[in-house]
Amino acid sequence: MPTWFCSRDWFDNVGKLDEGGKGVPEDLLFFYENLRKGGSLLRLNCCLLVYRYHAEAATLSVLEETIWNERLRFLEERVLNNWTSFTIWNAGKQGRKLYRYLSATNQQKVVCFCDVDEAKIKKRFYTYQQSKEKPKPTIPIKHFTDASPPFIICVKLDMTGGGFEENLNSLNLKEGIDYHHFS
Repeated sequence: MPTWFCSRDWFDNVGKLDEGGKGVPEDLLFFYENLRKGGSLLRLNCCLLVYRYHAEAATLSVLEETIWNERLRFLEERVLNNWTSFTIWNAGKQGRKLYRYLSATNQQKVVCFCDVDEAKIKKRFYTYQQSKEKPKPTIPIKHFTDASPPFIICVKLDMTGGGFEENLNSLNLKEGIDYHHFS
């Protein structure tokens, strides 16, 4: 596969690519299986090849929802299933979407949402209206300085003119321990 460079032995060990056809994110699935088997990743800051997109490229047939579901499954497997509780950093659209898509077990581990938007914080709670539970789950919304790690961060980087990054750095947290990005 042009986006992966590894030895043939390692490629065979990981299990090759899922050739399920259009709509299968084979690179992402291979990447996750590589990590599950103890593999790593090395980034090279130079161009080794040029990948050509065209109207019939299989890449364009992979739905955003498919990628979201695979990423969430991996996040739950590798991170959330090992945590007893956590905070979702973003009380907006992406944070609420993450909460709704979590397994019921991991939904129960969410202690709060955190944000910087005063309008969201003033609401004080997010109520999951689509839940079949009675009463409906309500999750507190706090300012990020009042929330506790670990965090799942659902904020797109480089979208706040450095404001988000500055807020995150002010907490002196360790990525991979105190927080993970999911955006």
